Amino acid sequence: MSTIAFRRLFFSNAPRLSLARALSTTSAAQMASAVKEPSHKAFKIYRWDPEQPAEKPRMQEYQVDVNSCGPMVLDALIKIKNEIDTTLTFRRSCREGICGSCAMNIDGRNTLACITRIPRDEGSKEVKIYPLPHMYVIKDLVPDMTYFYKQYASIQPWLQRNEAEENPSKELLQSIEDRQKLDGLYECILCACCSTSCPSYWWNQDEYLGPAVLMQAYRWMIDSRDQKGEQRRERLQNPFSVYRCHTIMNCTRTCPKGLNPGRAIAELKLLMAKD
Repeated sequence: MSTIAFRRLFFSNAPRLSLARALSTTSAAQMASAVKEPSHKAFKIYRWDPEQPAEKPRMQEYQVDVNSCGPMVLDALIKIKNEIDTTLTFRRSCREGICGSCAMNIDGRNTLACITRIPRDEGSKEVKIYPLPHMYVIKDLVPDMTYFYKQYASIQPWLQRNEAEENPSKELLQSIEDRQKLDGLYECILCACCSTSCPSYWWNQDEYLGPAVLMQAYRWMIDSRDQKGEQRRERLQNPFSVYRCHTIMNCTRTCPKGLNPGRAIAELKLLMAKD
């Protein structure tokens, strides 16, 4: 390239280069001004270590700069574990309110840490975090979900048919109306927030199945593709599996997905009354 051609190319792009430099300078200035002053909030977290059985459970306080972490309680927990105390134990996975792993009791309410915002108002000085209530604790914020999943398995949560399928590779079609009956039921992520908020489940956990499991039992009973509804209801015909529900409705109030287990149980009772 000749010297003249180079000068023409350079000077023709000079305004663009100047504009790019100005924008980058402005962006850097904006970022510098966006840096917030530290804002510390106290997180009081339930701690218990099974490897130290002589020590009683305790509440441990951590000061977290909420301006240097994400907006959710789970972000604060991750920050504590990464930067302050690596021994803190809790479950997490999707961070989007889909898996249910981070279910815990935050400021007195069962919910998911990944979709619960850290309170920023001045009146809220601390955040108290416990594991799900009335469950055996494995460590810190990790409850033992073994019995809960056994109860879920007891309702046989899969599609069941009476006759052998002539063509098992063929899909079972469903009308739009029948499919809509499952809305508000299939979205349950089995986080156990509802069941562990239910006093009836606290008192009769060994026999009462609880809101989450009963809602899923109802979901399979009303599925038009399933042909074992009568047998499913027969397995629940006893004084405890369903009828320990006293319509307290804690389950519906606490569900982080906005579902209504209380209504599903009422519909289930109605079906069973007709048998």
